[in-house]
Amino acid sequence: MEAMPPVKKMSEEGTMTPEVKLKEVENRLGDETDRLRKLYAAYESQEKELIDIKAEIEVLEKEIVEREIEKEGLEGLLSQKDNRIRDLELRDAKVTKQIEHLEPELQKMEEKFSREKDRLGKVFSIAEELDNDLRLAVVELSTRDEWYVEHMSLFEELNKAIQNRYEMIETAIETERQSQHMQRAITDRMDEVIESRAAEMTLEEAESRIESEKDPADLVSDEETAEEPTEDVSAPEETETKEPAAADNVAEEDIEWNWSDSVLDGVLEKYGISDREAFIEFSKAYDKDGNYYLKGSELGAAADAWVKEHPVESNSSDSEWADDTDPWAEK
Repeated sequence: MEAMPPVKKMSEEGTMTPEVKLKEVENRLGDETDRLRKLYAAYESQEKELIDIKAEIEVLEKEIVEREIEKEGLEGLLSQKDNRIRDLELRDAKVTKQIEHLEPELQKMEEKFSREKDRLGKVFSIAEELDNDLRLAVVELSTRDEWYVEHMSLFEELNKAIQNRYEMIETAIETERQSQHMQRAITDRMDEVIESRAAEMTLEEAESRIESEKDPADLVSDEETAEEPTEDVSAPEETETKEPAAADNVAEEDIEWNWSDSVLDGVLEKYGISDREAFIEFSKAYDKDGNYYLKGSELGAAADAWVKEHPVESNSSDSEWADDTDPWAEK
Protein backbone atom coordinates (compact mmCIF):
# COMPACT_ATOMS: atom_id res chain seq x y z
CA MET A 1 0.00 0.00 0.00
CA GLU A 2 1.35 3.44 -0.78
CA ALA A 3 1.68 6.05 2.05
CA MET A 4 -0.37 9.14 2.13
CA PRO A 5 1.16 12.13 0.53
CA PRO A 6 3.11 14.34 2.91
CA VAL A 7 1.21 17.38 1.83
CA LYS A 8 -1.70 16.50 4.08
CA LYS A 9 0.50 16.09 7.13
CA MET A 10 2.07 19.35 6.47
CA SER A 11 -1.28 20.94 6.30
CA GLU A 12 -2.38 19.35 9.52
CA GLU A 13 0.70 19.89 11.53
CA GLY A 14 1.83 22.98 9.69
CA THR A 15 5.54 22.26 9.80
CA MET A 16 7.64 19.19 9.12
CA THR A 17 10.67 18.12 11.01
CA PRO A 18 13.73 16.57 9.37
CA GLU A 19 13.00 13.35 11.08
CA VAL A 20 9.61 13.25 9.60
CA LYS A 21 10.99 14.11 6.25
CA LEU A 22 13.63 11.45 6.61
CA LYS A 23 11.05 8.94 7.64
CA GLU A 24 8.89 9.91 4.77
CA VAL A 25 11.83 9.71 2.41
CA GLU A 26 12.71 6.30 3.79
CA ASN A 27 9.16 5.21 3.47
CA ARG A 28 9.04 6.51 -0.03
CA LEU A 29 12.42 4.84 -0.76
CA GLY A 30 11.09 1.56 0.55
CA ASP A 31 7.95 1.98 -1.49
CA GLU A 32 9.93 2.87 -4.59
CA THR A 33 12.28 -0.02 -3.95
CA ASP A 34 9.31 -2.39 -3.68
CA ARG A 35 7.85 -0.89 -6.80
CA LEU A 36 11.17 -1.19 -8.57
CA ARG A 37 11.53 -4.79 -7.48
CA LYS A 38 8.03 -5.53 -8.66
CA LEU A 39 8.78 -3.76 -11.95
CA TYR A 40 12.01 -5.71 -12.34
CA ALA A 41 10.23 -8.96 -11.59
CA ALA A 42 7.55 -7.98 -14.06
CA TYR A 43 10.24 -7.00 -16.54
CA GLU A 44 11.97 -10.33 -16.10
CA SER A 45 8.69 -12.16 -16.50
CA GLN A 46 7.83 -10.06 -19.53
CA GLU A 47 11.30 -10.69 -20.94
CA LYS A 48 10.87 -14.41 -20.45
CA GLU A 49 7.46 -14.23 -22.02
CA LEU A 50 8.98 -12.20 -24.87
CA ILE A 51 11.68 -14.83 -25.42
CA ASP A 52 9.04 -17.54 -25.33
CA ILE A 53 6.87 -15.55 -27.70
CA LYS A 54 9.84 -14.98 -30.04
CA ALA A 55 10.60 -18.70 -30.02
CA GLU A 56 6.96 -19.45 -30.61
CA ILE A 57 6.92 -16.87 -33.39
CA GLU A 58 9.93 -18.51 -35.00
CA VAL A 59 8.24 -21.90 -34.72
CA LEU A 60 5.06 -20.45 -36.14
CA GLU A 61 6.97 -18.75 -38.94
CA LYS A 62 8.60 -22.09 -39.77
CA GLU A 63 5.20 -23.72 -39.69
CA ILE A 64 3.86 -20.96 -41.91
CA VAL A 65 6.71 -21.51 -44.39
CA GLU A 66 6.08 -25.24 -44.34
CA ARG A 67 2.39 -24.62 -44.75
CA GLU A 68 3.10 -22.33 -47.64
CA ILE A 69 5.30 -25.01 -49.21
CA GLU A 70 2.58 -27.57 -48.62
CA LYS A 71 0.07 -25.15 -50.02
CA GLU A 72 2.19 -24.60 -53.13
CA GLY A 73 2.65 -28.35 -53.47
CA LEU A 74 -1.06 -28.94 -53.06
CA GLU A 75 -1.79 -26.19 -55.55
CA GLY A 76 0.67 -27.84 -58.00
CA LEU A 77 -0.99 -31.21 -57.40
CA LEU A 78 -4.38 -29.64 -57.87
CA SER A 79 -3.25 -28.00 -61.08
CA GLN A 80 -1.78 -31.32 -62.26
CA LYS A 81 -4.96 -33.11 -61.31
CA ASP A 82 -6.96 -30.47 -63.12
CA ASN A 83 -4.77 -30.88 -66.17
CA ARG A 84 -5.04 -34.66 -65.94
CA ILE A 85 -8.77 -34.44 -65.47
CA ARG A 86 -8.95 -32.14 -68.47
CA ASP A 87 -6.81 -34.51 -70.52
CA LEU A 88 -8.88 -37.46 -69.39
CA GLU A 89 -12.04 -35.62 -70.31
CA LEU A 90 -10.58 -34.86 -73.74
CA ARG A 91 -9.52 -38.46 -74.14
CA ASP A 92 -12.91 -39.59 -72.98
CA ALA A 93 -14.52 -37.38 -75.57
CA LYS A 94 -12.18 -38.69 -78.27
CA VAL A 95 -12.74 -42.29 -77.17
CA THR A 96 -16.49 -41.83 -77.22
CA LYS A 97 -16.23 -40.43 -80.74
CA GLN A 98 -13.97 -43.31 -81.77
CA ILE A 99 -16.35 -45.80 -80.20
CA GLU A 100 -19.20 -44.26 -82.16
CA HIS A 101 -17.18 -44.61 -85.36
CA LEU A 102 -15.76 -48.05 -84.48
CA GLU A 103 -18.95 -49.75 -83.40
CA PRO A 104 -19.92 -50.65 -87.01
CA GLU A 105 -16.37 -51.82 -87.64
CA LEU A 106 -16.60 -53.90 -84.48
CA GLN A 107 -19.73 -55.54 -85.77
CA LYS A 108 -18.01 -56.26 -89.07
CA MET A 109 -15.00 -57.68 -87.27
CA GLU A 110 -17.27 -59.86 -85.15
CA GLU A 111 -18.90 -61.18 -88.31
CA LYS A 112 -15.48 -61.79 -89.87
CA PHE A 113 -14.33 -63.44 -86.66
CA SER A 114 -17.32 -65.76 -86.70
CA ARG A 115 -16.68 -66.64 -90.36
CA GLU A 116 -12.97 -67.19 -89.75
CA LYS A 117 -13.81 -69.26 -86.71
CA ASP A 118 -16.02 -71.49 -88.82
CA ARG A 119 -13.31 -71.70 -91.50
CA LEU A 120 -10.70 -72.48 -88.87
CA GLY A 121 -12.91 -75.24 -87.53
CA LYS A 122 -13.21 -76.70 -91.03
CA VAL A 123 -9.45 -76.37 -91.56
CA PHE A 124 -8.80 -78.03 -88.23
CA SER A 125 -11.12 -80.90 -89.16
CA ILE A 126 -9.34 -81.22 -92.52
CA ALA A 127 -5.99 -81.14 -90.73
CA GLU A 128 -7.16 -83.93 -88.43
CA GLU A 129 -8.25 -85.96 -91.45
CA LEU A 130 -4.92 -85.31 -93.14
CA ASP A 131 -3.11 -86.28 -89.96
CA ASN A 132 -5.06 -89.51 -89.83
CA ASP A 133 -4.35 -90.13 -93.53
CA LEU A 134 -0.68 -89.41 -92.89
CA ARG A 135 -0.57 -91.87 -90.06
CA LEU A 136 -2.25 -94.48 -92.26
CA ALA A 137 0.21 -93.69 -95.06
CA VAL A 138 3.12 -94.06 -92.65
CA VAL A 139 1.76 -97.40 -91.52
CA GLU A 140 1.29 -98.48 -95.14
CA LEU A 141 4.80 -97.32 -96.06
CA SER A 142 6.29 -99.14 -93.10
CA THR A 143 4.33 -102.26 -94.10
CA ARG A 144 5.50 -101.88 -97.69
CA ASP A 145 9.12 -101.42 -96.56
CA GLU A 146 8.87 -104.50 -94.38
CA TRP A 147 7.39 -106.45 -97.29
CA TYR A 148 10.17 -105.20 -99.56
CA VAL A 149 12.83 -106.17 -97.02
CA GLU A 150 11.26 -109.60 -96.64
CA HIS A 151 11.07 -110.12 -100.43
CA MET A 152 14.34 -108.40 -101.33
CA SER A 153 15.90 -111.76 -102.09
CA LEU A 154 13.17 -112.39 -104.67
CA PHE A 155 13.94 -109.08 -106.38
CA GLU A 156 17.65 -109.90 -106.38
CA GLU A 157 16.94 -113.31 -107.87
CA LEU A 158 14.66 -111.67 -110.45
CA ASN A 159 17.43 -109.21 -111.32
CA LYS A 160 19.87 -112.09 -111.68
CA ALA A 161 17.37 -113.95 -113.86
CA ILE A 162 16.97 -110.87 -116.09
CA GLN A 163 20.73 -110.54 -116.36
CA ASN A 164 20.98 -114.23 -117.20
CA ARG A 165 18.28 -113.73 -119.84
CA TYR A 166 20.22 -110.89 -121.44
CA GLU A 167 23.39 -112.99 -121.31
CA MET A 168 21.53 -115.90 -122.92
CA ILE A 169 20.20 -113.56 -125.61
CA GLU A 170 23.70 -112.25 -126.25
CA THR A 171 25.12 -115.78 -126.39
CA ALA A 172 22.29 -116.82 -128.75
CA ILE A 173 23.06 -113.82 -130.97
CA GLU A 174 26.74 -114.69 -130.86
CA THR A 175 26.06 -118.31 -131.73
CA GLU A 176 23.77 -117.16 -134.57
CA ARG A 177 26.55 -114.95 -135.88
CA GLN A 178 29.00 -117.80 -135.58
CA SER A 179 26.58 -120.09 -137.41
CA GLN A 180 26.16 -117.47 -140.14
CA HIS A 181 29.93 -117.24 -140.43
CA MET A 182 30.11 -121.01 -140.59
CA GLN A 183 27.44 -121.05 -143.31
CA ARG A 184 29.36 -118.42 -145.25
CA ALA A 185 32.56 -120.42 -144.83
CA ILE A 186 30.79 -123.56 -146.00
CA THR A 187 29.34 -121.65 -148.94
CA ASP A 188 32.78 -120.35 -149.86
CA ARG A 189 34.21 -123.84 -149.55
CA MET A 190 31.45 -125.22 -151.79
CA ASP A 191 32.14 -122.49 -154.34
CA GLU A 192 35.81 -123.44 -154.33
CA VAL A 193 34.91 -127.10 -154.75
CA ILE A 194 32.52 -126.26 -157.58
CA GLU A 195 35.17 -124.14 -159.31
CA SER A 196 37.73 -126.87 -158.96
CA ARG A 197 35.18 -129.34 -160.26
CA ALA A 198 34.40 -127.07 -163.20
CA ALA A 199 38.13 -126.82 -163.92
CA GLU A 200 38.37 -130.59 -163.87
CA MET A 201 35.39 -130.80 -166.20
CA THR A 202 37.03 -128.39 -168.65
CA LEU A 203 40.10 -130.61 -168.64
CA GLU A 204 37.95 -133.65 -169.31
CA GLU A 205 36.22 -131.78 -172.17
CA ALA A 206 39.58 -130.95 -173.68
CA GLU A 207 40.64 -134.57 -173.50
CA SER A 208 37.34 -135.62 -175.00
CA ARG A 209 37.85 -133.22 -177.89
CA ILE A 210 41.24 -134.72 -178.56
CA GLU A 211 39.71 -138.11 -178.56
CA SER A 212 36.82 -136.90 -180.76
CA GLU A 213 39.26 -135.99 -183.46
CA LYS A 214 40.17 -139.62 -183.50
CA ASP A 215 36.64 -140.97 -183.17
CA PRO A 216 33.69 -138.68 -183.97
CA ALA A 217 31.17 -141.13 -182.71
CA ASP A 218 32.95 -141.50 -179.40
CA LEU A 219 33.24 -137.70 -179.20
CA VAL A 220 29.48 -137.25 -179.43
CA SER A 221 28.88 -139.80 -176.67
CA ASP A 222 31.56 -138.22 -174.48
CA GLU A 223 30.07 -134.74 -174.87
CA GLU A 224 26.63 -135.99 -173.86
CA THR A 225 28.06 -137.66 -170.82
CA ALA A 226 30.09 -134.52 -169.97
CA GLU A 227 27.15 -132.12 -170.25
CA GLU A 228 24.94 -134.05 -167.88
CA PRO A 229 27.16 -133.74 -164.75
CA THR A 230 27.88 -130.04 -165.38
CA GLU A 231 24.19 -129.31 -165.41
CA ASP A 232 23.75 -131.33 -162.26
CA VAL A 233 26.60 -129.51 -160.51
CA SER A 234 25.48 -126.01 -161.52
CA ALA A 235 21.93 -126.60 -160.36
CA PRO A 236 22.86 -127.34 -156.72
CA GLU A 237 25.31 -124.42 -156.85
CA GLU A 238 22.49 -122.01 -157.71
CA THR A 239 20.20 -123.49 -155.06
CA GLU A 240 22.94 -123.38 -152.42
CA THR A 241 23.87 -119.75 -153.20
CA LYS A 242 20.21 -118.68 -153.13
CA GLU A 243 19.47 -120.43 -149.83
CA PRO A 244 22.12 -118.56 -147.71
CA ALA A 245 21.12 -115.24 -149.27
CA ALA A 246 17.48 -115.83 -148.40
CA ALA A 247 18.50 -116.98 -144.92
CA ASP A 248 20.56 -113.79 -144.44
CA ASN A 249 17.62 -111.62 -145.50
CA VAL A 250 15.24 -113.45 -143.18
CA ALA A 251 17.76 -113.22 -140.32
CA GLU A 252 18.30 -109.49 -140.88
CA GLU A 253 14.54 -108.87 -140.94
CA ASP A 254 13.94 -110.88 -137.73
CA ILE A 255 16.84 -109.33 -135.79
CA GLU A 256 15.80 -106.60 -133.31
CA TRP A 257 18.27 -103.77 -133.03
CA ASN A 258 18.70 -102.16 -129.59
CA TRP A 259 20.17 -98.90 -128.35
CA SER A 260 19.93 -96.52 -125.42
CA ASP A 261 17.43 -93.74 -126.10
CA SER A 262 19.27 -91.32 -123.80
CA VAL A 263 22.59 -91.96 -125.59
CA LEU A 264 20.93 -91.61 -129.00
CA ASP A 265 19.18 -88.38 -127.98
CA GLY A 266 22.47 -86.98 -126.67
CA VAL A 267 24.27 -87.82 -129.91
CA LEU A 268 21.47 -86.33 -132.03
CA GLU A 269 21.42 -83.15 -129.92
CA LYS A 270 25.20 -82.76 -129.92
CA TYR A 271 25.62 -83.22 -133.65
CA GLY A 272 22.40 -81.43 -134.60
CA ILE A 273 20.94 -84.43 -136.43
CA SER A 274 17.18 -84.16 -136.99
CA ASP A 275 16.34 -87.31 -139.00
CA ARG A 276 16.30 -89.93 -136.24
CA GLU A 277 15.15 -92.96 -138.24
CA ALA A 278 17.59 -92.33 -141.09
CA PHE A 279 20.44 -91.94 -138.62
CA ILE A 280 19.51 -95.23 -136.91
CA GLU A 281 19.57 -97.05 -140.28
CA PHE A 282 22.85 -95.32 -141.08
CA SER A 283 24.35 -96.34 -137.70
CA LYS A 284 23.61 -100.06 -138.21
CA ALA A 285 26.57 -100.23 -140.57
CA TYR A 286 28.87 -99.22 -137.65
CA ASP A 287 27.97 -102.17 -135.41
CA LYS A 288 31.59 -103.29 -135.09
CA ASP A 289 31.07 -106.10 -132.57
CA GLY A 290 28.01 -107.41 -134.46
CA ASN A 291 25.80 -107.77 -131.35
CA TYR A 292 22.99 -105.67 -132.89
CA TYR A 293 23.33 -103.15 -130.04
CA LEU A 294 24.41 -99.61 -130.91
CA LYS A 295 26.53 -98.35 -128.06
CA GLY A 296 27.93 -94.85 -127.50
CA SER A 297 31.22 -95.28 -129.37
CA GLU A 298 29.47 -96.79 -132.40
CA LEU A 299 26.86 -94.02 -132.46
CA GLY A 300 29.66 -91.46 -132.15
CA ALA A 301 31.54 -92.95 -135.09
CA ALA A 302 28.31 -93.05 -137.12
CA ALA A 303 27.63 -89.41 -136.17
CA ASP A 304 31.11 -88.39 -137.37
CA ALA A 305 30.48 -90.09 -140.70
CA TRP A 306 26.99 -88.59 -140.90
CA VAL A 307 28.40 -85.10 -140.26
CA LYS A 308 30.91 -85.57 -143.05
CA GLU A 309 28.18 -86.65 -145.46
CA HIS A 310 25.59 -84.10 -144.23
CA PRO A 311 27.57 -81.03 -143.09
CA VAL A 312 24.54 -78.70 -143.16
CA GLU A 313 22.69 -80.50 -140.36
CA SER A 314 25.71 -80.55 -138.04
CA ASN A 315 26.51 -78.12 -135.23
CA SER A 316 29.65 -79.83 -133.99
CA SER A 317 32.26 -81.99 -135.65
CA ASP A 318 34.03 -83.48 -132.61
CA SER A 319 32.81 -86.66 -130.99
CA GLU A 320 32.87 -87.44 -127.31
CA TRP A 321 32.13 -91.14 -127.86
CA ALA A 322 35.42 -92.14 -129.49
CA ASP A 323 36.02 -94.74 -126.77
CA ASP A 324 33.98 -97.78 -125.76
CA THR A 325 32.50 -96.15 -122.64
CA ASP A 326 28.79 -95.45 -122.60
CA PRO A 327 28.14 -92.20 -120.61
CA TRP A 328 24.36 -92.78 -120.48
CA ALA A 329 24.50 -96.49 -119.82
CA GLU A 330 22.30 -97.60 -116.93
CA LYS A 331 24.26 -98.70 -113.92
